[in-house]
Amino acid sequence: MSAKDIKLRVNNSTLLQEANKEVKISVRNLDLFYGEKQALYSVSLDIHENEVTALIGPSGCGKSTFLRTLNRMNDLIDGVKITGNITIDHEDIYKTTDVIKLRTKVGMVFQKANLFPMSIYDNVAYGPRMQGIKNKKELNEIVENSLRGAAIWDEVKDRLKTSALGLSGGQQQRICIARAIAMKPDIILMDEPTSALDPISTLKVEELIENMKKDYTIVIVTHNMQQAARVSDKTAFFLSGEVVEYDVTSKIFSMPHDQRTEDYITGRFG
Repeated sequence: MSAKDIKLRVNNSTLLQEANKEVKISVRNLDLFYGEKQALYSVSLDIHENEVTALIGPSGCGKSTFLRTLNRMNDLIDGVKITGNITIDHEDIYKTTDVIKLRTKVGMVFQKANLFPMSIYDNVAYGPRMQGIKNKKELNEIVENSLRGAAIWDEVKDRLKTSALGLSGGQQQRICIARAIAMKPDIILMDEPTSALDPISTLKVEELIENMKKDYTIVIVTHNMQQAARVSDKTAFFLSGEVVEYDVTSKIFSMPHDQRTEDYITGRFG
């Protein structure tokens, strides 16, 4: 079989997989302004369910701003104006969606672990309690299942009542992931979740992301090109508030269509 035939087979296989997956998030002609300053320009892309989508690009290119549009975190900033459409499960989140309900469905993990000054158990149980769940047995099940889902149960099961702030940085970040899982989201957004971690902790979080995509749609902002190549199914390259290129990750890193994409991933700028 020729290289051309192999490439065609791979492309056909990718297209078949795409056809079998639902579009979870659809973005069309999204513009975002901070006052008079425009930060995003006509962003359009589809994010499929049970995939990891990486957002890459130099600092200030708009990738974190875009990520925050997906759960309306930008609503918290004065002077923000957004035009265009974002639908999740075919519902326009800027027109018909209750924001509290949206942020339950779309969980978020930030760059630095932002744990509460309370026990490991109470950190994970916090969200469900705010939703009105008081039954101890039900909370115990949610906490255990969430910690297992974040691949940290075995490390903390004997010290659930101790302060979460006593954990290592990598463990704290996985507790943050468990806290997001406890809300039973469909989508998890991650804004550079490993940038403050050591290489071993980074690897554990990357392995966790790979395992989680069978249950969640994940969108991750990363400055680490190798990480994007390792963990994501699709990659969007942002530059100056625009999506220059969006495709299957293997194609972005091996056969980019745009010279600017190739220049960035090969380190010529950024």
